[in-house]
Amino acid sequence: MSRRETLRVEESQPKARLDKFLQEHFPETSRGTFQRLIENGDVRVDDQPTKATHHPRAGEAITIDWPEPIAAEALPEDIPLDILFEDDHLLVLNKRAGIVVHPAAGHASGTLVNALLHHCKGNLSGIGGVARPGIVHRLDKDTSGCIVVAKNDPAHLALSAQFADRTTTKIYHALVCGQPSKPKYTVKEPLARHPVHRKKIAITPNGREAHTDFRVLEPLQKSALMEATLHTGRTHQIRVHLQHLGCPVVGDAVYGGRPARAFTQATGYTAPRQMLHAFSLGFDHPASGEPVKMDAPLPEDFSKAMSFLKIR
Repeated sequence: MSRRETLRVEESQPKARLDKFLQEHFPETSRGTFQRLIENGDVRVDDQPTKATHHPRAGEAITIDWPEPIAAEALPEDIPLDILFEDDHLLVLNKRAGIVVHPAAGHASGTLVNALLHHCKGNLSGIGGVARPGIVHRLDKDTSGCIVVAKNDPAHLALSAQFADRTTTKIYHALVCGQPSKPKYTVKEPLARHPVHRKKIAITPNGREAHTDFRVLEPLQKSALMEATLHTGRTHQIRVHLQHLGCPVVGDAVYGGRPARAFTQATGYTAPRQMLHAFSLGFDHPASGEPVKMDAPLPEDFSKAMSFLKIR
C-alpha cells in the first residue's frame, strides 16, 4: 500500500523545476526518482497530473503517492574484485571508486554485494540481512580502498565488535585543496545530519563524537597529499573534518565549496571523483586472533592526479 504526502508551496518558484524543488525538500530521494514518480502520475499538483518542468506556484498543493518499498534480495553478478586477502572467514578487498557497497534505492544491481555473492557462492554472513550479506562497514561510492567482508556470522560479530570498540586501524590518503599551514592536525568535532540538507553531514554541538588525526605527507601544487587516521567511524567524517580545516578533498562535489573552485581555477585540474582512498586497514583475525594489516595500493586515477599536481 502506498503512502500519500502533501506539500504546500509557500512561495512561487518561477525558475525552479518541480523535480528539483521536490528533491530539495526530500534530499534522501533522488531527482531521477521524482522524475519517474511524476511520469507515472504519482505526483499531482492541485490534484492534476503534471510535468517535471512545472514551476511551483505559491498556494499549490503537491501530492506525492510514495510507492510501497519492496525488500529485494541481491542477486549474484560476475563483477571483478581486487582481493587483498581471503580465507574461510573473511575477505579484504581493494574497492574501486564508483561502485556502491550494497543495493539501495537507485542501485539495485552492480554493487559490491552482487559481486561478493557471485565470488563467494552465497557464503557470506547473514547478519546484515538479504541486502547487505557480509557487509561489516562501508565506504562511500566514490571512495576507493580497503574494506573487510565477513563470510560467516561469528566472523561478522567479532569484526563488528572491533569496529565498535575502536580497536581497528583505519588510515586514509586524501588529496586536499590548498596547502595546510601545519604538518599535523587533530580534529575533534562532533558530527550529525545537516539540519536542512539531509544528505549532508555537518559539525553540530550536539552531534556524535568524531576524532580524526591528519598529517601532511607531501605538498603539491595548490594542494597536498594528507594521511588521515580515523579514531571514530562517522559518515563522511574525513570529508567534513577536512572541510572544517579549509582543505576539502579534491573532487568533493558535496563539501568542496569555494576552496575547491579556487583549486581547479589555479591548477587546471578536474578530478574524476573525490580523491579519498582507504589506504590501510588493521584488525585482529576473528578466528585466530592474529593481527591482520592490509594496504591497498593507490588506484590509477589517484596516481595520475598526484603526477599532475607534482611541484616541478
